[in-house]
Amino acid sequence: MKDYIRRFFIAGIMALCVSLLFLGGKHSKAAEPKIPEMTKHWVWPADGVITDTFGTRKGHHKGIDIAGDSGNPVYAVDTGIVSRSYYSQTYGNVIFIKHNNQTETVYAHLEKRFSAEGENVEQGQKIGLMGSTGDSSGVHLHFEIHTHAWTADKINAVDPSVAFGMGVVGQAVNAVIKEENAREVSARPSNVESGKIKNDSVETYHIVKTGETLWSIAAHYNLNAGDIADLNNINPDHIFLGQKLLIKPEKYTEYTVKQGDTLSSIAKFHDTTAEAIKDLNNADSDVIKIGQILIIHKK
Repeated sequence: MKDYIRRFFIAGIMALCVSLLFLGGKHSKAAEPKIPEMTKHWVWPADGVITDTFGTRKGHHKGIDIAGDSGNPVYAVDTGIVSRSYYSQTYGNVIFIKHNNQTETVYAHLEKRFSAEGENVEQGQKIGLMGSTGDSSGVHLHFEIHTHAWTADKINAVDPSVAFGMGVVGQAVNAVIKEENAREVSARPSNVESGKIKNDSVETYHIVKTGETLWSIAAHYNLNAGDIADLNNINPDHIFLGQKLLIKPEKYTEYTVKQGDTLSSIAKFHDTTAEAIKDLNNADSDVIKIGQILIIHKK
């Protein structure tokens, strides 16, 4: 009888331990971050055209590819700390950034890396240049988002479209910072169809970043460096990190170039001439690129 009671008592203790372990495991599970809410302020990491999306290649492609010209700037999508910055046989020159919203982002195949491990970076800061290093078949940025942290099996990878809105192959994207209601905000062209007309009365500003010159800034906006210098009453050879430059003070109509467009077809559609558009954008040729923003009219 005593032996039976002892066995019953031991079995009860074991059942209690198992129950406590089970309950403890349930309560200790970390809550998954809500990506859409916590990334709605993010900027795109580069200007270019989407060439591949999440989940392709039989599910092995765990990011999004943005193609552009070699040397195009690559930006941090949000503030954070660089957790890794190194050369990989697969990723090439790659930078990892951990953000306060429990995510880690990856920027791969860079031509050059400008940010080192342990560095604090700001949203929109230029961290590298687009390239084709590592296992890459052409110039592009491979960008990934991971909840909590990146792992070798990429089990934490999430579709970047959750953060930026649905992106499709051939879609032009860019990262532009504008002045609105006396504060800087990020434009999110992922939610805007390529080729859309925009009547803009908002002044556009640019914050000077490391390595930039007035000429590189002017080229980014398809403007003339001398015009920006005159607008800000500055010496074009002397700009400084963090300086706030007024870029477009006038009301104007913009058009984002889409696939199949020519300068002549755009001019005809907007009842103007190709030469007039070239003059407004300080362009010397008729060559235009998908995703390029053209000023069509000034008011």
